[in-house]
Amino acid sequence: MNFLKRFIFLYVDGFKNQSKLSKRLWLIILIKIFIMFAILKLFFFPNFLNTNFSSDEEKSDHIINVLTNKNQGNE
Repeated sequence: MNFLKRFIFLYVDGFKNQSKLSKRLWLIILIKIFIMFAILKLFFFPNFLNTNFSSDEEKSDHIINVLTNKNQGNE
């Protein structure tokens, strides 16, 4: 437990002592990650399995077929 506290304190102390510029850069990075994973996923990556298959068995059969047929996408 002592190791975990020291590990967490290392990062908390490191972020507290950052300059104003580096805090802004981290904010920009976090905003970009949010945009990439939350917003773009909603519009550009629909849930293929839920839209094309109605049951869990159909979904699992499709995945097994795709994984086991090596030449399916190469032709």
